[in-house]
Amino acid sequence: QVQLVESGGGLVQAGGSVRLSCQASGRIISSSALGWFRQAPGKEREWIGTIRWSGAATTNYAESMKGRFTISRDSEKRTVYLNINSLKPEDTAVYYCGNAASLWAVSARDYYSWGQGTQVTVFS
Repeated sequence: QVQLVESGGGLVQAGGSVRLSCQASGRIISSSALGWFRQAPGKEREWIGTIRWSGAATTNYAESMKGRFTISRDSEKRTVYLNINSLKPEDTAVYYCGNAASLWAVSARDYYSWGQGTQVTVFS
C-alpha cells in the first residue's frame, strides 16, 4: 500500500515562491509516476504535472502550468517536489500528490493513491 504525505504549504505573498513536498512510503511500482494536482474551492481537481518515480526524472506538464511550476524528485528521500514561482492569488488551492501507472496520466481518475493535501494561500 502506498502512503503519500504532502507538506510545505502555507500563507505566501504574491510574487513569492513555495516548495511543496510529497513524501512517499510503501511499495511504489518502479515504472509508475507521481503527479501533482491542485483544487481550489468549488473547482475540480486540476492536473499540474507528473514525474517518473524511478529511472530518468522525466516530467510531463499541463500546458497552462509550464513556466512557473517545476516538479523534481529525490529518490533517496522518496520525495517528489513541486516548486511554484511568481505566485498569484489564483494559485490559492489545496495541492495534492498522487500515484499513477503512467507519466501520461493527466486525469485524477487515473491516480490510485492520494495524499491528504497541503493548503497554499496566496495573498496580495
